[in-house]
Amino acid sequence: MGNRRWVSDDGLIVLRTVRNLLAGDGPVYNAGERVEANTSTLWTGLLALPGLVPGVSLNWAAVVLGLVLSVLGLGLGMDGARRLAGGRRRIVPLGALVVVALPPFWDFGTSGLETGLIVGWLGLTWWLLVRRLEALRRASDDGAGNGSAPTGRAWPAAVVLGLAPLVRPDLALFGLLAAVVLVLLERRRGLPRLVGLAAAAAAVPLAYEVFRAGYYGLLVPSTALAKEAGDPRWEQGLLYLDDLTATYRLWVPLAALLVAAVLLVVRRPDGDPRLRVATAAVAVAPVLAGLLLAVYVIRVGGDFMHGRMLLPALFSLVLPVLVVPLIWRTVLPVAVVGAWAFVCVLGLRPAYEDLGPGGIANERLYYVRLVDALYPVAAEDFRTHPMVPEGVAALEATAQPSLALAAPRPDGELEWRLLPAPPGAPDSIAWLNLGVAGELAPLDVRVHDGVGLVNPLAAHATGLPDGRIGHDKDLPPAWYVADAGVVDDGGFAPPDQLAAARAALACPATAEVLDSVRAPLTAERFWQNLTGAWERTSYRYDRDPTVAATCAPAE
Repeated sequence: MGNRRWVSDDGLIVLRTVRNLLAGDGPVYNAGERVEANTSTLWTGLLALPGLVPGVSLNWAAVVLGLVLSVLGLGLGMDGARRLAGGRRRIVPLGALVVVALPPFWDFGTSGLETGLIVGWLGLTWWLLVRRLEALRRASDDGAGNGSAPTGRAWPAAVVLGLAPLVRPDLALFGLLAAVVLVLLERRRGLPRLVGLAAAAAAVPLAYEVFRAGYYGLLVPSTALAKEAGDPRWEQGLLYLDDLTATYRLWVPLAALLVAAVLLVVRRPDGDPRLRVATAAVAVAPVLAGLLLAVYVIRVGGDFMHGRMLLPALFSLVLPVLVVPLIWRTVLPVAVVGAWAFVCVLGLRPAYEDLGPGGIANERLYYVRLVDALYPVAAEDFRTHPMVPEGVAALEATAQPSLALAAPRPDGELEWRLLPAPPGAPDSIAWLNLGVAGELAPLDVRVHDGVGLVNPLAAHATGLPDGRIGHDKDLPPAWYVADAGVVDDGGFAPPDQLAAARAALACPATAEVLDSVRAPLTAERFWQNLTGAWERTSYRYDRDPTVAATCAPAE
């Protein structure tokens, strides 16, 4: 996995947020704009810890931490599967072979993104549930089947599973099923204890949700608005699923794992019915959670990065059989998965080098080719980007606050144009490869995108019909010019579009959205953000400035 090390563009977005946090500007991407640009709150917080150590590279810390958490999660998951099977000594890493053989696990485990954290959290949560099952087994043996309560502390499992939405919001599906299993395992403790476990699980995510609504003014991260996670895109999602499963012939190992699981269940001896139910719940919960996660990813259209969003679902599916006993019944499944893993490691790769069907990207290879670096990790590796360094340098060379926008030359190539902003305004630059721009631009330069990951204007605008997944929104240039307060843009934006964008920015609801992220954070502003978060989260206006200027919300 270390040989696939890199930091993705989205990973660089996380790192800029961490740098702003460490600089005292808060968990924001741009100083002076309270926008939650990172989907994983916990990943942002974890990366801030090595940043407190002088001389430590955040970029390399993200790569190493992702690798460590990936290995830790896989190890805990394997130990949990071993314990579930009764702690047998002769075991084989059947499901683990599927994980380590898949190139997307290599790519995103060390990409600066939260994939390593997800694998680590899933493995730890599963392991804690299995340990509570073991406690129930011991209590049952000690009580001679009289329904004794499990011994030991259950609150660590409750706290960890409660972190699900802070690892990634969609992991709440896994967390909820894990919570049901924990209640089943601990029900003999009595109602007061169960209420206490519920409080332990809910305390941190509820506290953060209050902070999120008051600080950012929204109920969800800005990424959810940018990608309109509530809109169904089944056809694109099925294409995304096929892109992963067909590339690696995943039906082969998954079918073998299913056969192994059935053979192991069939051979289990009879025992305490209550223990059998508890064991089945612990074993089935991650499988159901994996299926639900996969359905959710398919519903929202998947992602633009090859395989990435389906990795948590796949890891959940194979958790109960990460290792299996080595007996004659499992010999054939082990042989099939072993042969598949050999072929997968040696030769199964996406058929496309950059972009594939549906706008899905072989993201790591795309950036390796774009910046001509085999392992793009540090900032220096991205200074060969074909556009961004030039734009950042142009801003640094001018003494007047400016907005840097890319415009086509007569020959069709792009060039940077600097539009003068009012005195006291921050320098700003707009570019699609947001992470690279944020990595190379100083923290006092405001970096914006057109898809709404960090740009509050784009986040609340409508998207393009059937736009590329993850990039559905594409804000017209007039919005940038109007928002920056540029008086004379030299004809960069059509005059009617620019006038309409300025009028749209004055619409009460739109102005309030901008105030929620740019106005000083007083106690009154925090309360206004908190109480208006529901309405603000659902507010949208048309991306066309002439339509938005009517101040009518988009339907």
